[in-house]
Amino acid sequence: MKDHALYKSKFDNCPLTFALNLIGGKWRLPIIWALSKNGTMRYNELKMNIDGITNMMLTQSLKELELNGIVIRKQYMEIPPRVEYSLTNNGENLIPALKALASWGNKMKKMENAK
Repeated sequence: MKDHALYKSKFDNCPLTFALNLIGGKWRLPIIWALSKNGTMRYNELKMNIDGITNMMLTQSLKELELNGIVIRKQYMEIPPRVEYSLTNNGENLIPALKALASWGNKMKKMENAK
């Protein structure tokens, strides 16, 4: 993500825009959330925990999250090969902010439904 921005705007230097570019997209948040709830997971465990994600999108999203320092990939040199994914310290530090955002979203949803 360092080499290219997702889009150019007057908010490019905004830390919030930067953060949302790192975690935004359809599949990144579900991956982060699954790892936060389950800890270290293997590829197939992640795939089973995230409804509708394709192999291509899971692989791509994991690579992006790894490049952004949110997920760590650990490969074990054994037969058969084993790869595990977990959140980095930066990924773990993100969870309270996501919980706060989810709480805010829940309140907004309730207000919308009450209309």
